[in-house]
Amino acid sequence: MLLAGAVPAHPLGGAPEVGFTAAPGTFPLVDRDAAAPLWVDAHDWPGVIRAAGDLQADVERVSGVRPVLTPAPAAPRRVAVIIGTVGHSALIDGLVRARQLDVRAIRGRWEAFQREVVANPLPGVERALVIAGSDKRGTIYGIYDLSKQIGVSPWYWWADVSIPHHPELAVVPARHVDPGPVVKYRGIFLNDEAPDLTNWVRAKFGDVAPRQDPPIPPGVANYGRQFYTKLFELMLRLRANYLWPAMWNNAFNEDDPENARLADEYGIVMGTSHQEPMLRAQKEWDRRYQKTLGSWNYATHADVLQDFWRAGIRRNRNYESLITIGLRGANDTPMAPGGPEANRALLEQIVRVQRRILSEEYHRPASQVPQLWCLYKEVQDFYDAGMRVPRDVTLLWCDDNWGNLRRLPTAAERGRPGGAGVYYHFDYHGGPRSYQWINANPLPKIWDQMTLAHQYGADRIWIVNVGHFKGYELPLEFFLDLAWNPDRWTADSLGAYTRDWAAEQFGPEHAGDIAAILAGYAKDNGRRKPELLAPDTYSLVNYGEAEKVVADFQGLAARAEAIRRELPAAARDAFDELVQFPTQASARLNELYLDAGRNALYARQGRASTDDLAAETRSRFQQFTDLMAWFNHALAGGKWDHFMDQPVLGYLNWRDPPRNSLRAIPLIDLTVPAPAALGVAVEGAEAAWPGADDPAELPVFDAFNRQRRYVDVFNRGQTPFSFAATASEPWIVLSETGGTVENELRLWVQVDWSRAPQGSARGTVTVTGAGGRVDVAVEAFNPTEVTRDNLRGFVEGEGVVSIEAAHYTRRTHVGDRRWRQIPDYGPTLSAMRATAAVDAAAAEIGKNAPCLEYRMYLFHAGTVEVDAIMGPTLNTAPGRGLRYGVAFDDETPQVVTLVPANYSAQNGNLDWEKSVENNGRHSDSTHALARPGYHVLKIWMIDPEVVLEKIVVNAGGLRPSYLGPPESYGRPGTDAGGT
Repeated sequence: MLLAGAVPAHPLGGAPEVGFTAAPGTFPLVDRDAAAPLWVDAHDWPGVIRAAGDLQADVERVSGVRPVLTPAPAAPRRVAVIIGTVGHSALIDGLVRARQLDVRAIRGRWEAFQREVVANPLPGVERALVIAGSDKRGTIYGIYDLSKQIGVSPWYWWADVSIPHHPELAVVPARHVDPGPVVKYRGIFLNDEAPDLTNWVRAKFGDVAPRQDPPIPPGVANYGRQFYTKLFELMLRLRANYLWPAMWNNAFNEDDPENARLADEYGIVMGTSHQEPMLRAQKEWDRRYQKTLGSWNYATHADVLQDFWRAGIRRNRNYESLITIGLRGANDTPMAPGGPEANRALLEQIVRVQRRILSEEYHRPASQVPQLWCLYKEVQDFYDAGMRVPRDVTLLWCDDNWGNLRRLPTAAERGRPGGAGVYYHFDYHGGPRSYQWINANPLPKIWDQMTLAHQYGADRIWIVNVGHFKGYELPLEFFLDLAWNPDRWTADSLGAYTRDWAAEQFGPEHAGDIAAILAGYAKDNGRRKPELLAPDTYSLVNYGEAEKVVADFQGLAARAEAIRRELPAAARDAFDELVQFPTQASARLNELYLDAGRNALYARQGRASTDDLAAETRSRFQQFTDLMAWFNHALAGGKWDHFMDQPVLGYLNWRDPPRNSLRAIPLIDLTVPAPAALGVAVEGAEAAWPGADDPAELPVFDAFNRQRRYVDVFNRGQTPFSFAATASEPWIVLSETGGTVENELRLWVQVDWSRAPQGSARGTVTVTGAGGRVDVAVEAFNPTEVTRDNLRGFVEGEGVVSIEAAHYTRRTHVGDRRWRQIPDYGPTLSAMRATAAVDAAAAEIGKNAPCLEYRMYLFHAGTVEVDAIMGPTLNTAPGRGLRYGVAFDDETPQVVTLVPANYSAQNGNLDWEKSVENNGRHSDSTHALARPGYHVLKIWMIDPEVVLEKIVVNAGGLRPSYLGPPESYGRPGTDAGGT
């Protein structure tokens, strides 16, 4: 009954709660150059009073009218805004006692708030808009929720999002109740913060003044109150509450003694990273003891470490903290050689000592002090070997540093009072290669892994490594919104989330197009992190792959530029930061790699244009570095100088290079003779003619896919020459029949299917010039047994059948076990994810295994290989691998293991390294088909969490590529198995 008629308040995707024109019944927050005053009890939390000041500023930013902010009603007013915390505000508690405000829906909850209009709350006041919070942050979140509703983006400062002007602000009087978050602690980790963030901080705020007590050496960037208060405000506007501060060369508590106090005042729960226990930064140790004792080592310096930890707890015990326990080695290394067998007893002793210190310093049982044990890298090995911590400690499980969860709680672990959480990564400094430059985190993958965490009860803590921080605005806000309410956003609504987010930053007019750009560049970068690209990543000769990848990026960049021209000038800085720059920079990088790849290929083929491609690559490099310089020095008047200091070009190993360079791309300058010489290259081959051993032939044309193929006619000399091209058959159509070749010319070959013979037909394209001749074989396949009109399913072409996972012919479910589609997941279209109830046993084929069916027509009998292209997900349940079943027609299903039980998702496991580099797995099975014709490929779920992205059936024609062949021609039909 309490919630009857209440409207849930959502940060994105909810119904509008504020109008910009006064209407009957609405609450006039601003009306006719007058703003309702803001009343906040002077005895409320200082963080609440401070946030109310932000609301005061936000109302002025939007309307131009600054409301009065006072601690109590100063005079009768027709309307007012009353803000306060239940049990901490005389104003709110008075309304509750008078039964004018019912707070039972939020009382006692964590970070809940409600907003409603109350009639006659105080003498002389006709109506009041009341924002009430269950606790300090609940009230603060209610305040900032209203700020967002009136049009102030959380990113107004950090991304220069402009604030639209509205002279009137009218609040819908409905009662809004937000019951608080699902995930209790929702935070960010400023890790891998150098060079970008640290260089920016140093340029903007200088260095910390060196001193002796506490010891701070010269050259420490000033991550102090000026920086952190800006960050705290943003975090609260995003409804985050937990922070691991920058730690590579900084100590949060000592670099600025005001940092910790202000964090607590603002309402931010502080912690320290997975490798820094007991609220002590590693740099606090290094500055005191590195020269005399070396890196911390409990086995040799137990007393020193205990005193060190105790001092840290005592220093911060009056502030709200979430304390990391345990111990790793310095600089994110294992604590000591030997692993769990050699170190488990010592680590268990360390935890006991830390808990004793907590109890003594907090003067209460350690079980009443919030703690976590981060099971990062080798620390999970200790857990797997049987080490345990007290049940009140939160187990913080981790991904593999590449966004794939390694482990989730079992049923027994979900019963622990301390619960579980997840430490996740948007960037990473480490092997097999660092990725720190730009956003490569598509929302569908984040959604897949983090909703899985929620499903398995890992919902006490979600913290994400955001590296340089800027550049991750969209995925960061999504991560935090998902943590607030994981059930709010489904796989099918991720597109709506991105549209709503774009509308919040730039208005609704272009929101759909902007959302497509944001999703597109993250998806394309997610195919392979930009740091992992090479000139030969995408095929230069097969399926037009490299050209299509570049064309995708160029298309996104062109769309962004077109939108930018239509935006008002005030919106362009934000658009450049959030949309235009990352899209354009990604396009420039991929263009560079395409030219570099062509340079190497053309050198092997002896093309005279080889040098041109080398010069073009160098020019692309200059354009790219100029673009980085523009971001640093010109964008927003240089406000974000240094945020493009992070190199992305020049990797020789896992570690990021010192600067952008072409050192990893050896360009070739080729000396060619003066006389003209004919060269011919064809699609599907790296060789060139005359000179190659094998005959020149184009891949097969077929009547279904109706391909267009190219023949490159090029010069192997310096003197231009005339060429002629002729087709031996009337059904072979050429884009050019002759002309002059200076460097090269692309000749397109197609088939006129109205004239092509039935069955298989062969012909020749003959190219002559400069005294040379090359005959290129052409084959057209125009079958009669099946046609475009009567096909049911997909059809073989070029010796393969390529099918996107979502284009199944039929899908069947068995209870909670099912294949669910995740739109826009993976490198091409979307994916099908195997799902089941929590802790469900493996499915059994023929009994309870859901199945995806793909109908196809093959023209030959014999052996075929099925390449199931899968997402890089891991086996999160102990003792269980990731398996699926596969079969054609009625053959005995094969059970394929993608990830075995007890898999090591760490450096040194070459299979894992390949899976994260490729952002996927290729899983092969071989099948013998007795006849040509229609066949049905079946993929069964066995273990949940398998993600199927694409299927490639190789009937003998598969050519090398990164993304696999484009989807074959098909008419898959409709789903008969439900949703």
